[in-house]
Amino acid sequence: MIKASISLQDLRRRIYLKSKKEESHKFWGMYVHVCKMDTLRKAYIMAKEKAGSSGIDRVTFEDIEEIGVTKYLKEIREELVNRTYKPQINRKQEIPKENGKVRVLGIPTIKDRIVQGALKLILEPIFEADFQEGSYGYRPKRNAHQAVKKIEKAIITGKRKVIDLDLSNYFDTVKHHILLAKVGKRVIDKDIMHLIKLILKASGKEGVPQGGVISPLFANFYLNEVDKMLERATEVTKSKGRYTEVEYARFADDIVIAVSSHYSMNWLLPKVMKRLKEEFNKIQVKINKEKTKIVNLEEGDSRNCFSYIRDYVEKKVRRYLMKQRGKQGYGWKRWSSDWLYNKVGLFNDYKVAYYQP
Repeated sequence: MIKASISLQDLRRRIYLKSKKEESHKFWGMYVHVCKMDTLRKAYIMAKEKAGSSGIDRVTFEDIEEIGVTKYLKEIREELVNRTYKPQINRKQEIPKENGKVRVLGIPTIKDRIVQGALKLILEPIFEADFQEGSYGYRPKRNAHQAVKKIEKAIITGKRKVIDLDLSNYFDTVKHHILLAKVGKRVIDKDIMHLIKLILKASGKEGVPQGGVISPLFANFYLNEVDKMLERATEVTKSKGRYTEVEYARFADDIVIAVSSHYSMNWLLPKVMKRLKEEFNKIQVKINKEKTKIVNLEEGDSRNCFSYIRDYVEKKVRRYLMKQRGKQGYGWKRWSSDWLYNKVGLFNDYKVAYYQP
């Protein structure tokens, strides 16, 4: 149990350090911190900063300001303390996708966003201590650009068999009982677990709503064992030098894995795919076979593959070669795109292999 008399920032820091130091520690007595006015006020500020449309009750931030923020938060606190809080169902909002389909967002009410935000503020440092280096999505001080840079570095250092992994409707298929079991390995506070169940139930029988404040945290935690498997793969294939034979980056449900293209490592990619399938089966997550691609960048026009990393790769190569300008044989005239791709072994006619289990 963490004492309630410290600031929210110090509380989160202590929770994180405790979780990091004791990987098997199970937290209890945390619900009191969710109910604190400081936590609720911080959650309100975060919700207001992100703005967004109102939930099913149509209450806006302007309405809350008119009522009085402190009064509104005290009412929420009273519901939480008395265990009478019940989240409302999420308002559905369809967002068009590039392929003509739609992504359905579940928009919570502002009250529910505040409660989810307060819960996230307390749970996040516990989970953050468990999260892996290759996970970049919706985490403090991490972003998609960092994920791209990691994959570009992997490609430059010889890992040119790339798995572009697509998961089938991931957010909508998260199994509540599996998620709760995972959370229960770190949290044994009955009130916290009950609150999580209420939040999940508001989104339906399964899945976490895209649009929920706490959904990204749950989605990351749900895939954490997959991350651990991939981290182990990077460690066991690490040579005496700096580089491993496997690297990966995950941003939410987008996963890119780069594997060594050396002939002696031909066994590695099938092994990685086999282990991935085993881990996904444990949590009942399905790989989208139609969209998952395995690309050998040494057998094709890598400039036409993975457009989201292409520009970064070329910039990184040029930056690296700039450091060699004083060395014989290097010069700007040799740094055409064609020369770059041939120099680092990325050739001009690609083959994309779609995943076959």
